[in-house]
Amino acid sequence: MAHPELTGVLLVGGASTRFGSPKALARFGGETLAERGWRTLGTACAHRVAVGKASEALELPFPVLDDGSDVHAPIVGLVAGLEAAPTDLCVVLPVDCPLVTPELLLELAAACHGDVARPQRGPLPGAYRRTALPALKDGGLAIHRAIAGLDVAVVDVDPHLLVNVNTPDELAALG
Repeated sequence: MAHPELTGVLLVGGASTRFGSPKALARFGGETLAERGWRTLGTACAHRVAVGKASEALELPFPVLDDGSDVHAPIVGLVAGLEAAPTDLCVVLPVDCPLVTPELLLELAAACHGDVARPQRGPLPGAYRRTALPALKDGGLAIHRAIAGLDVAVVDVDPHLLVNVNTPDELAALG
């Protein structure tokens, strides 16, 4: 059942330089990575927003909020998603993490008693409160540096669930 006070933010943008084509449109398990992420967020969250670049004109079955920047960095989408969310607490999922489960997202949300809850291996996927926005806006382009001074909970997560695909071969190896 979707958590009523939780917004899921799907990051669908990115240069996809190593992948060679938009990762959001890559297929895995009979659906695109974007569709998979959107479905996963919908299982965990009552509200969802996808964030990317309008200039990429990705043909997706759900609306994509333009992040309003020419900069290609996850922090830009994170900020835009937090600002657009109807709830204080958001779980943020990059489109290239296809093994993340709704249960993992809910675990991160439950651990977010302060500003942020993240896995041991990095800032995304993660749970973020709006209280993190000033640091994210002023902290440069690296999320881990921007949140360094915040109240951050680190959650021990099965590393297999955190697999990030950067090439078509990495995606093929999952399936």
